[in-house]
Amino acid sequence: MKPLRILLADDHHLFRSGVRMVCESIGGFTVVGEASNGVEAVSMTCDLQPDVVLMDIQMPELDGVCATEAITEAAVPTFVIILTMYRQDSHVFEAVKAGARGYLLKDCTGEQLIEAVQIVANGGIVMPQEMTAMLLDEFRGISSNDADQMQVDGLTRAEMNVLMRLVEGEENQQIADSLGIAIKTVANRLNVIYGKLRVKNRTQAALTALRKGLVTR
Repeated sequence: MKPLRILLADDHHLFRSGVRMVCESIGGFTVVGEASNGVEAVSMTCDLQPDVVLMDIQMPELDGVCATEAITEAAVPTFVIILTMYRQDSHVFEAVKAGARGYLLKDCTGEQLIEAVQIVANGGIVMPQEMTAMLLDEFRGISSNDADQMQVDGLTRAEMNVLMRLVEGEENQQIADSLGIAIKTVANRLNVIYGKLRVKNRTQAALTALRKGLVTR
């Protein structure tokens, strides 16, 4: 198996150097590039198409939220993990809405970073417990009008089977194998699920399912 390809996006050179060392020496990953601002992060992601981008949430020229949104809109086959210094970072919720598949505090251990990269690269979602509570509180704070728009409109049993496996972090091929259906069928059901849940991506679908109690972990 080829080593995972990682792009580092952070405006602090010393921090990037430390993360590079952890990725390469502990994780056995290949760091394919380093970006010092959000514009570079988007450009390099589109050019290099790494497996995972470790994205600082606060950067010059373009912050991590906007950079993540641009990468998501470009449909690059890359997953983004947001890095933040603060447990109560108000931008985390926006980053998840933008398509980030995980977020970590910068005071995490090297082992935690490596594990998060591996989980996200395999289609999972990384949400530390203390920040998950904050994220769910943000969802609860959505206005009543928005909440009405997000009401579930009758997910079928087949769609629930797909949704449950999505929350567990399975990728489309894994879901197809688990359910004995075609991968195209999985993709079609996911599109229906997104529409019924009023979300745009896998991360939002998983969080909405957890918030509504449709699926438990």
